[in-house]
Amino acid sequence: MNKKDLEMLVEIRLREARVLLERGCFQGSYYLLGYAVEAALKACIAGKVKENDFPDRKLAMDSYTHDLGSLVKVAGLEVALNGMLSENPVFRHKWKIVIEWRVDSRYVCLTGKRAAHDLYEAVTDPVSGVLPWVKSFW
Repeated sequence: MNKKDLEMLVEIRLREARVLLERGCFQGSYYLLGYAVEAALKACIAGKVKENDFPDRKLAMDSYTHDLGSLVKVAGLEVALNGMLSENPVFRHKWKIVIEWRVDSRYVCLTGKRAAHDLYEAVTDPVSGVLPWVKSFW
């Protein structure tokens, strides 16, 4: 997968999550929203790799995770994130919702409407959403 593939995947997962949310399939929506953020962070990481360069082993190994907090660090966005968290309380609230996502949510059968809607809003809000913030580093 390359950076463009990951960027396309973000949009696909967002569309799928929105459709599932609208149809009351909250568990699937919640799960795919987290994957959209994960793919966005991985697109940032892919942007750090130069064509024809031999990949940095640590960067490559550290990228193979579903942990959003770890991916922020690997993408080199930790300082920017900390700045955003300290200066924007709305973003801070949304980040707290997003960072609770776990890949294991695919096994949770009781994700409710509220959790799915809250995550969708936290991810997609055009002003203070996590995904628009991550995309600003593409």
